[in-house]
Amino acid sequence: MANWIMVVDDDAANLKMAGHILSKNNMRVTALKSGRAMLDYIKEKGSPDLILLDIKMPDLDGFETLDCLRKYENEMGLSETPVIFLTADDTAGTETRGFEVGVSDYIRKPFNPDVLLRRIDNVINVQSEMISLKNDATIDKLTGFLNKEATNVELSKMCASRNGCLMMIDLDSFKLVNDLFGHEMGDKVLITFANIIRENMPTGSKYGRIGGDEFVSFARGVSEESEVAEITKKLNEDLVAAAKEMMGEDMNIPLGTSVGAIMVPKHGNDYPSLLKLADKCLYVVKKNGKHGYSIYSSELMAEEEKDAVTLDIKGISEILGERNITNVAMQLDMEAFSYVYRYATRYFLRNGINACKVLFTLERSQNINDEQFKNYCDDFGNFLRESLRKSDIITRSRFNQYYILITDIREEFVNRVVLNLLDKWDEKFDFSLNVNYEIDYARNDGGETPNRFPANVVMVDDDEACLIFVNRIVSEYGVNLTMFRSGAEFLNYVNTVERVPELILLDVRLPGINGFELMEELKNIGGDIARVPVIFFTGDDDEEDEIKGLSMGAMDYIRKPLVPEVLKARVNHILELIILRKRFQRGK
Repeated sequence: MANWIMVVDDDAANLKMAGHILSKNNMRVTALKSGRAMLDYIKEKGSPDLILLDIKMPDLDGFETLDCLRKYENEMGLSETPVIFLTADDTAGTETRGFEVGVSDYIRKPFNPDVLLRRIDNVINVQSEMISLKNDATIDKLTGFLNKEATNVELSKMCASRNGCLMMIDLDSFKLVNDLFGHEMGDKVLITFANIIRENMPTGSKYGRIGGDEFVSFARGVSEESEVAEITKKLNEDLVAAAKEMMGEDMNIPLGTSVGAIMVPKHGNDYPSLLKLADKCLYVVKKNGKHGYSIYSSELMAEEEKDAVTLDIKGISEILGERNITNVAMQLDMEAFSYVYRYATRYFLRNGINACKVLFTLERSQNINDEQFKNYCDDFGNFLRESLRKSDIITRSRFNQYYILITDIREEFVNRVVLNLLDKWDEKFDFSLNVNYEIDYARNDGGETPNRFPANVVMVDDDEACLIFVNRIVSEYGVNLTMFRSGAEFLNYVNTVERVPELILLDVRLPGINGFELMEELKNIGGDIARVPVIFFTGDDDEEDEIKGLSMGAMDYIRKPLVPEVLKARVNHILELIILRKRFQRGK
């Protein structure tokens, strides 16, 4: 399918030229002459794959238009459309500001057709990869709904910022489908039911699958019991009709759905707390005949709990309290940890207490098989519990990852604590695991500032002054720069290094093997190094070189002399994409 590009420029000549270039290259083009016209068009007919947006326009300029677009997308729960700014302005501040507000690239006017096409291809390809990775990491493959982890993230946002109704939706008697008709039919029922949920929820709603036949939905804008009743009625009617179509009219399984609902923000906006209350309502339905709904109210819960045994404060404290506390850190599952984490972080920030988060990721060394690796990952968790303080909290996010909240610690001691842990681990065990770690700080100024380990960036340039200049600029915002003065030096490094860099900066005009030839060598080597993003630098004003570099797969092409603000913005922009890519890949 042809990519749909929207071009927004008040200059008719620019619209005509861009339209001609893009149409000629099999792209669908919509040309509009103002930011307001673009916003109206998107609201009526939907979003394109990419927007080319002029900065200097009357009424709404490019920055104002982009701000309005992002607010609309956020309000409607839409994914952000990638935007490339079109500009004749050569001011560094304008370009830096653009990357800060989230544009994907800049194209200078008057534009070269090949440069225009290559930069559009770059952005669309990156966007497609991100969508694919995000889907793999967040989408339930059977139903197309959000998976459990992504549901927690997205519905937390919805509950915190939208009015509506959170619904726990459970299939009644679903096990009989698997038992009588087989799991293949069971999967068909689940897929069909997911589609039924989609069709019956209001526009802008979100839904996820959190268990085998358990679903949850945030029904946007729903605030009345009559609406919940109607949705539940339709879910049951449509499900039974679809089941009979798939399994035959004589299908006599009492298939249906029960719904536990709670209004948001009437009863709060914290998703985990709301979900627990909705789940209690679901239990009420299950206990009283199924195939219906129950909406949370304090009166309902009081009625359900009236026969419960009443305890005094001492009795409750004894139940909740810890007896015979062992001298180890506390480990919780992810769900329990999330509640403690949210409360603890708020408490630390409010009371000026320093806290630190550490993520350990374990990688297998070559001499360890799969079973040994899993056992050693278990051993590492036991080691952490024994080595950390009782006040520290651990959760296991994956079989080879441990996430730790270290309480009441000054920042200058964190690295010492982590390195001491790793030294003890190495001393205690005679096998080796590759242990990587990341650190974030919960700061006491009311916000959180990430303090990741610096990105590793390689630069190859025979200009000593340029190397020193770039090193000074990028080191200011936490980037480790490894510098080489020739392609030969760099290739020797590539053949010996264990961890590939996150980004490679290549000068085009190098002695011996030039930048283009060096990139070809990396492709020939293959593996991880061939996939590292490349930015070309050049002192030449040759558009043919830019076209060649971009066509080879470079992420960007920057001309010398380098402007500090532009360099920071463009390198940071690409590193953010790389971090996002790694995050999605880790979640797969």
